[in-house]
Amino acid sequence: MEFCDECGSMMKTDDGVWVCGNCGYEKPRDAANESHMTSTAAREDSEIVDMSDVDDAEIGPTTTVKCPECGHDKARYEMKQIRSADESETRFFTCVECGHKWREDDH
Repeated sequence: MEFCDECGSMMKTDDGVWVCGNCGYEKPRDAANESHMTSTAAREDSEIVDMSDVDDAEIGPTTTVKCPECGHDKARYEMKQIRSADESETRFFTCVECGHKWREDDH
């Protein structure tokens, strides 16, 4: 992963250069430096996981929270770190009644 020297955004490769999608800054790629980077390319042996036969109780814990769609008071939840490590995790909810999904951020 490479970050922009100008604005700090994550850069993407375009042939022989790194390009910032935010400000357009470009810099040449360095093969020696990139040899230490980890690739996030999809694995060829990965497959889709069929969750249709999984009992709702096995998917995750539930909590008491009001669904903004149907008003039901119970939802499954999971926590994920989607921002920088020094910020709190984001809670993702799925209503057990209607299946509506939403998220709640700590600020």
